[in-house]
Amino acid sequence: MQTQNLNLGKHLSNPIFPLIAESAKELENKAFVVGGFVRDLMLKKSSKDIDVVVQGAGIDLALKVAEKTGNNTRVKVFKNFGTAMLRFNDLEIEFVGARKESYRRDSRKPIVENGTLEDDQKRRDFTINAMSIGLNEDDYGLLIDPFNGLSDLDNEIIRTPLEPNITYSDDPLRMMRAIRFSTQLNFTIEENSLKAITNNAERIKIVSTERITDELNKIILAPNPSRGFKLLLNTGLLKIIFPEMAELQGAEYKEGRGHKDNFYHTLIVLDNISKNSNNLWLRWAAILHDIAKPATKKWLEGTGWTFHGHEFLGSKMVPKIFKRLKLPMGDQMRYIKKLVALHLRPIILSEDIVSDSAVRRLLFETGNDIDDLMTLSEADMSSKNPEKIKRYKKNFEIVRQKLVEIEEKDRLRNWEPPISGEIIMEAFNLPPCREVGLIKSAIREAILEGEIKNDYDEAFNYMLNEGEKLGFQVAEKKH
Repeated sequence: MQTQNLNLGKHLSNPIFPLIAESAKELENKAFVVGGFVRDLMLKKSSKDIDVVVQGAGIDLALKVAEKTGNNTRVKVFKNFGTAMLRFNDLEIEFVGARKESYRRDSRKPIVENGTLEDDQKRRDFTINAMSIGLNEDDYGLLIDPFNGLSDLDNEIIRTPLEPNITYSDDPLRMMRAIRFSTQLNFTIEENSLKAITNNAERIKIVSTERITDELNKIILAPNPSRGFKLLLNTGLLKIIFPEMAELQGAEYKEGRGHKDNFYHTLIVLDNISKNSNNLWLRWAAILHDIAKPATKKWLEGTGWTFHGHEFLGSKMVPKIFKRLKLPMGDQMRYIKKLVALHLRPIILSEDIVSDSAVRRLLFETGNDIDDLMTLSEADMSSKNPEKIKRYKKNFEIVRQKLVEIEEKDRLRNWEPPISGEIIMEAFNLPPCREVGLIKSAIREAILEGEIKNDYDEAFNYMLNEGEKLGFQVAEKKH
């Protein structure tokens, strides 16, 4: 086992570390901090999660440490996994016995046996996650780095401790994790390791959708998520886990006219969004905004390639994609569905003279999501012509200003017309019927077109006129 001459004891200033060391000594065990905490320490990043490996029983050590904290610290025990977790101030500490693992071909769940620290480090996914720090009298604060993880950190490399084909075949989720760490840290995946991901891509099918999607979301939340999606595409993983996105890739030419590669365009939009927002669901809207382009692609003589209606079909595809990827089917899905359906509207407005009625309709349909829609649409503006982009951006500012002015004047975010169906029925002594809906729609359209103000009295008078046109007698004029 390779022990570096690097003593990190001064970084173990939190009182929990001496308590763990003292508890391990009393139990005649050896304990080590391992994994992400050590990696982040070397990267000068703070971490609130600490993994402690024990050459002995992890649960027993957790219970002993909890006794010593003296704050009635509760230990959460996971007997089936031989692990325990406790919270200490703002830290979450997990204890596990050192183990070695072997795998069956049809499962990523290993057969686990008790082992040494060395066994435990060998089963880690990457060298940068296999470093540990001793918490014992003979090695307190010393970095234990058997696979030169520190060197890989310095050289910004993702590498597996053992032969990569074995590492990825044993636990295929590690392929997603390699791409995730490469994306988050802006590290390069070592060549043999990258080839092994491509060779073992089909193995991802034995991993649960929830685990895959969790890693995918972490890639999406990285500073430049396009890096991860390019790796997913090039290794063949994307075609398996998210085929609709993989199908965006490629440009077709006919009669010398081609369309842009919608996969790489989507990545530009995603990175543009990522510069302005950490909202996971807005980033998902960027990923899905053109998802129906392959299905709507047509060649029209004299026009060229078209993708007519891709925003509407894309909106319909959102629930199916969310369901398959085990993403939330509630408000987040409906939010993305709306943004995909409307993503072209602000761009269309910015290309023409902006009418008040068009802005009113956009506010009415988008509600509180108007700012996110504008962010998405602005990120979607792509052209190799700098003058065109300059004009787009200038016009976009006009649209933004119009939105502010119309909102201040007409209060249309999350708007309901001032005249309800109940008021219409009472005014004309009507039961619920089709004509009530017609009158209500006419009032809404009149307000959106600017024919009347968003005002109860004006809307009520307009209702009376519409009802009389339909031949209804006013039962009682209450307002």
